[in-house]
Amino acid sequence: MNFLLTASGLRNETLRDALRDMLGKPFGSANVVFVPTASLAEPGDHGWMVADMNRLYGLGWRQFDILELNGLPRQMVLDRLLNADVIYVEGGNHYHLARSVTGNGLADGFVEALENRVYVGVSAGSMIFSRHLTEHSADVIGDTTDLHVLGATTVQPPFGLFDWYLKPHLYSPDFPERDDAWADRIVARADFPIYFIDDETAVRVRDGKVDVLSEGRWRFHP
Repeated sequence: MNFLLTASGLRNETLRDALRDMLGKPFGSANVVFVPTASLAEPGDHGWMVADMNRLYGLGWRQFDILELNGLPRQMVLDRLLNADVIYVEGGNHYHLARSVTGNGLADGFVEALENRVYVGVSAGSMIFSRHLTEHSADVIGDTTDLHVLGATTVQPPFGLFDWYLKPHLYSPDFPERDDAWADRIVARADFPIYFIDDETAVRVRDGKVDVLSEGRWRFHP
């Protein structure tokens, strides 16, 4: 399995080059499927999502598909994932995204699709693979509001592939509270490893090996 877990998408050449390398062929010879599900649970202006989708589209794919995880037959969703070379999952509410995977019975088929494809996550799309994606981590991180807005108090990790948690947008001007002091407070409460990454960084998982690619700043606390 190959993952490129970003905070804000393919924002720089380092991350785009990493995807080219993981894909093993030009973007123009590959299919990508864009999954906006997490963004649909976010209120307000969605210009950030449109901008990221346009940036991805601009790479010049052979086929650019858009797939919503809710409301379609399960097999249709899985077939569309299997038709892609790159599965690109947008940001938004990570609890809504996780609940969409589990609620629609997609987890096993999703993992099967990932065995021979490259997964690119953006923010929420990068957070759903941790086994620590639970109501406990929501309390530790301080984002229980994002869970409660869904009318939920609990969440199950849909995949549980990683024993570490990823928190995006460190130092981001769009999230001015996410500075070192914010990260320090979370670390003091956490009982699990955490990567904090800024908008120019990605955690790459390639055949089980984890490393960090960055033109910005990041922190890891084991």
